[in-house]
Amino acid sequence: MLDVPQTDRPLSVLWVDEQLPEPSRDSGSLRMFNLLRLLVAMGHRIDVLPLSRIGNTTGQQRLQDIGVHCPDIGAQRPESWFAREGMHYDAVIVSRYHLAWSWLPFLRRAHPRALKIVDTVDLHHVRELGEANLRSRRLLRSAARATRRHELRAIRDADVTWVVSEAERDLLRDIAPDARVEIVSNIHLLPATAPSRPTGARLVFVGGAQHPPNLDGVRWLLTDILPLILRRRPECELHLVGRGLEAAAHDLVVPHNVVFHGQLDDVQALFETCHVGLAPLRFGAGVKGKINHYMAFGLPTVASPSAVEGMHLRHGHDVLVAGDADGFADAVQRLLDEGALWVSLSQQGRENVRRHFSIASAIPGIEASLDIRCHGRDT
Repeated sequence: MLDVPQTDRPLSVLWVDEQLPEPSRDSGSLRMFNLLRLLVAMGHRIDVLPLSRIGNTTGQQRLQDIGVHCPDIGAQRPESWFAREGMHYDAVIVSRYHLAWSWLPFLRRAHPRALKIVDTVDLHHVRELGEANLRSRRLLRSAARATRRHELRAIRDADVTWVVSEAERDLLRDIAPDARVEIVSNIHLLPATAPSRPTGARLVFVGGAQHPPNLDGVRWLLTDILPLILRRRPECELHLVGRGLEAAAHDLVVPHNVVFHGQLDDVQALFETCHVGLAPLRFGAGVKGKINHYMAFGLPTVASPSAVEGMHLRHGHDVLVAGDADGFADAVQRLLDEGALWVSLSQQGRENVRRHFSIASAIPGIEASLDIRCHGRDT
């Protein structure tokens, strides 16, 4: 059980998502799982309703182990089940704009008194626009504008919107000034002890190929960045962790120094042998869970400017930032050669997670959100 303050007004909360969280699969799942743990530890009663009808007994058991229940709706449509059984929920959290876009109007009709929260996970239109600008494609820009319209509609329909960074909150203040927005960012539990600097020269990238910024980033890493690193340090190994990465690189010439691990349930043993975590993301939005993950384990990180947006990171203090392939290779070489820099970034990275992405940092946004329901609001 997490050691957090208990609420004196426990609420019954339903969290609606496409599928159950699988913490080892992606950053969004890990964040959701840790937020569920936190809500339970605060004393709230939490159910998760996955809209996918694919059975996941492992996922249900994982949630049950932390005190979260998945209602048995049988063959009913989720909306039909909620219309009949959902009146006892004080609050409903809906993940991502595309679900909120359809579910929030339904919830206002079916249960107008429930507090309605949209968890953006990240602002999708920002990520899509970044890709459109990178590739200079008109159709991608048009799609990003459509996503923005849908996303803003969902945000305006919600009583509260959760974002993961100050940068996204500030953006919404400009484009949706009437929306109530709270920061509820990534949550990471720090290992009790900091790592020692390992021997060898091992690099690691974490991220599934189903997420477009990861797919683009790992291909950029393999085609442009890694050859420069190996020219300087041919003994380097690159470890790629994430579902689908090997298939995504099938058409590339991959050196023998690259190891594909697929999805790992536990990365600690691998991280303890690695020198540098890499985040070569050329577009994206929100907070980058891979960077949080590296830093929580004390793994110094080299990241692109896009990857560090909204993460309270400073070049040379707790991260090395590089905007091109040569810069990445230079930064990696520095961390392999300079022991004092490695130790400093390891320590400051852990401190960044403790300060901004820990259990304690998430509580204010959650309490402010649920306090609306506790003290009443206009419906």
